[in-house]
Amino acid sequence: MRKRIGQPVKHAGQRALNQLEPVLVLLRNLPGLKERKRGLFDHAGRAFLHFHEDPAGFFADLRVGDDFVRLPVNSKREIAMLVRQARRAVEA
Repeated sequence: MRKRIGQPVKHAGQRALNQLEPVLVLLRNLPGLKERKRGLFDHAGRAFLHFHEDPAGFFADLRVGDDFVRLPVNSKREIAMLVRQARRAVEA
């Protein structure tokens, strides 16, 4: 489910990024993405994707057009959706 960014949540720390490493590996394989810092991706010289941690779980902020949308990344299904949407955004 797409959710426009609203309430601020904490950026993912190293412990959270360790748990998200399988997701990071999938994203690193997308052509055109550059991992500026661990878990922080750029595309075409612009911020493109980063992660947050929250008591409700992990979330990714993904640039779609000129806006960012917040997507949950806590299940295989949610991770697959993030990767699909990231691929579409990169190819657009």
